[in-house]
Amino acid sequence: MAPLIVLIGTFTILGLVGRGRWPWHVSLRIALAAMFVLTGSAHFAFLRDDMIRMVPPIFPRPDLMVTLTGIAELAGALGLLIPRTAPWAAGCLVVLMLAMFPANVHAALSGIPFDGQPPTPLLFRTLEEIVFLAAGIAAAIPDRVSAVLRGQTRSLTGVAASRDR
Repeated sequence: MAPLIVLIGTFTILGLVGRGRWPWHVSLRIALAAMFVLTGSAHFAFLRDDMIRMVPPIFPRPDLMVTLTGIAELAGALGLLIPRTAPWAAGCLVVLMLAMFPANVHAALSGIPFDGQPPTPLLFRTLEEIVFLAAGIAAAIPDRVSAVLRGQTRSLTGVAASRDR
C-alpha cells in the first residue's frame, strides 16, 4: 500500500505545484522514481527477508533475485529522472514489474506475511499492479497518452476520408 500512496501522493503534489510549469509526465516520472526508490531500497533494508520469502521456490538463490531486482528498481528510478533516458527507464520498469508480479501472486496465495502483516489479497494486489503498469506505460510514451487524452487519435472515419481524397 505504501508504494501506491507514494506514487499517487507525489504525483498529485507535483501536479498541483507544477501546473503550467512543467508537463504532467514530468510529475509522473518523478512520482514513479520516488516509488521505486522506496521499493528498491526495501530490497536491501527493512523488508529484505520478507521479499526473499516471496520469491517463488522455482527460482534458485532468492536472495540474489531480491538483490538484482532491487538494483534494477533503483537504477530505473535514476533513469526516470534523466529526460533522455526516462522513456527507456519507464519501459524497462514496466517489464520488471511484469517479471516480479509472480512473486506477489506466490506471496498472496501462500499466505506469506509482509512486514508482519498478512499478505495483500491477490485482487487488490492485481489492481494495484495495474495502476503501477499504467503509470509506467504513460511515463514511457507520454506523447501518445497526451494525444489520446486530447482525442487526437486517428479514427476509422478519418482514415477513410483521407484515403478518398
